[in-house]
This record gives sequence, structure tokens and C-alpha cells, in this order.
Amino acid sequence: MIEIDGSLGEGGGQILRTTLSLAICLGLNVRVYNIRAGRSRPGLMRQHLVCLRAAKEICGAQVTGDELGSTEISFVPGVVKAGRYHFAIGSAGSTTLVFQTILIPLLLANGMSEVYLEGGTHNGMAPSFDFINHCFLPVISSMGCRVEVALEAYGFYPSGGGRWRVRIYPMVETMPMVLIDRGDIVSQYAVVTSANIPAHVGERELGHVKKRCLWSEASLIQRHVKSVGSGNILSLRVMSEALTEIFESVGEKNVRSERVAGRAVRDMMRYIKADVPVGEHLADQIILPMMFGGGRFRSLEPSQHLLTNMTLIEHLTGVNISVVKLEKDRWEVNVPQLEGFGCLVGKNKISFEF
Repeated sequence: MIEIDGSLGEGGGQILRTTLSLAICLGLNVRVYNIRAGRSRPGLMRQHLVCLRAAKEICGAQVTGDELGSTEISFVPGVVKAGRYHFAIGSAGSTTLVFQTILIPLLLANGMSEVYLEGGTHNGMAPSFDFINHCFLPVISSMGCRVEVALEAYGFYPSGGGRWRVRIYPMVETMPMVLIDRGDIVSQYAVVTSANIPAHVGERELGHVKKRCLWSEASLIQRHVKSVGSGNILSLRVMSEALTEIFESVGEKNVRSERVAGRAVRDMMRYIKADVPVGEHLADQIILPMMFGGGRFRSLEPSQHLLTNMTLIEHLTGVNISVVKLEKDRWEVNVPQLEGFGCLVGKNKISFEF
């Protein structure tokens, strides 16, 4: 049983999610303790509990500690099975994080899987459905991953109620990911997505973007959607020759529209100035899929989230992920392919010795 301290580094739910993904793929028996120990409400919250139960269901794992508030779990995985799955958080907890927990194991299954997810789709502190669809999935498709998604309903905090479907096809080959040059920026535009809030909120957000970025009216899009609750998210999309990067800011009560927009603009401008292809949040999310075929990418200075994920992956796999500073806010990350990991494609799991 491999022991994982959940208070490691950033100390959030990511430690649990990454551990579960790798445990399933590599057949590792794990125990995670001090789960979210540094948070104001430690232990498993609804979305973390659903991540655990989803991981359990897709491989028939033996699990202890699967209850709300638990600060310790054990996980003994079985064999991954392709199939139809339905996971409902029952709150506005992030469905995209549940999706990312089970994505890699299901890519290694021996058949296509369909997953139906219910809960939050456009949350703060998590990638939105739009980020997954327009940024994350196109990038990992270059590695041989085929995933199709369809949104049925938007879910904002705190009401939730979002729904979407996923088809995950088994990988047939692995390819290294190389994202070194961003290339020219082809287009840029801003999208405000709102439900059950006054139109002037989104108009002010887009007005701030226009003022700060000097974008044309044609680049500013406001869409009003149906949802069981109210919510608002601004998405700045930068389409370059290499990929599409997205910078998001979720509206909050008692926070001015200009401040909401200002956060996204600040992050986007930092990214553009650094002249790197991979943004801060995408860097954290592609590290684990890159274990398939290895590769390298250039990004901003590593966040604590990324460093924590790297440390955990190294601990569980024995690989050495290198991070090199090229110049201010330009870094290169090299991810070696885990020896034997490519052999997992089309199979269920493989055993490793440590």
C-alpha cells in the first residue's frame, strides 16, 4: 500500500484525483491521508466524493473512507471496464474535475465508454466545460486521445443543475506532445455566458475588455443561456497557430463587473507577453495525460498547483519531470514517457516495480 500525504504542496483535491487516476492505470494500492487538511473545510466534499466513487465504479475498486468529510481513504483498484456511466454530484461541484479523474483510465479501456455528468459546469477554481471543449481536448487529441463531448444544460454555483455527455474512445496509439512555439495569434474574442442575471452585467464586462484590449465589437460576444440558477462567466479566447488558450473569470456577488473582467484580462496579457503556447492552468492539466507518450512544452512560471502535481506523479511513477527556467516567465517542462506506459494502450493495466 503506497502512502500519500494529502497535505502535500498545494494540498487540495487534485492530490486525490491524480492519485486515483494513476492508481487505476498502474494497478497501485494506495492510501491517502490528510485529505484537504489545509482547507477551511477539510476532507472530502461532494465533488471529491463523486471523484472517488466514479474511480471505484469504473474499475470495481475496493475502497474505504468514501463518505463526506473523510480525511483518509484507501483504494485498491480492479480492472478498468468500458461502459456507460452516470455520475451526479448533487450540488454545483465541478463535473469537469470528475471527468478528468476518470479520463485516462477509460482511454486505456478496451472499448468506448459513455459518461453522463450532472452538477456544475462553469465554476470558479475549476476548468469550465468550455475550457475542456475548446482548449484541453484539442490539445490532448494531438497525443492520440479521442473524446467527444456535448453540453445539455449549464450549471453555475451555487445551484448546479448542469448536464453533459462524454464519449471516450480507447487509445490505439500514443504520440509525444511538443508545444514549444505558439506561432502567430490568429484571432481573439471574448464570450460572456450568463443565466438569470441583468444584461448590463455582461455588457460592462465586455466593455472593460474592449477598453483594456482595444478589441472590435465583432470580437465581443454575449450569450444568455437557460439554467436552474443564476450565474455569469467571462471567457477570453486566444487562438494561435499552435492551440487555443482560454482565460476565464466567474462573476461573484458584490464584485464589480470591471473587476471580474480585469482578472481575465490580466491573466491573458501575462500569457501573451510571455510568448509561450501553454497557459498556467492548461500546464497543470496536461502533465498527467503526457505520461502516455512524453514530450515537452513551454509555459509560464510553474504554479504551486503544477509543482504539486509533478511531485506526486514523480512519487507514484519514479519518473523525473524536469522544469527549466528560460527567462522571466518562460519555462520549459520535459515529461518523459513512463517506461511501459505505452504498452497500456488497448489493455487494462500493467504492473510496475518500485
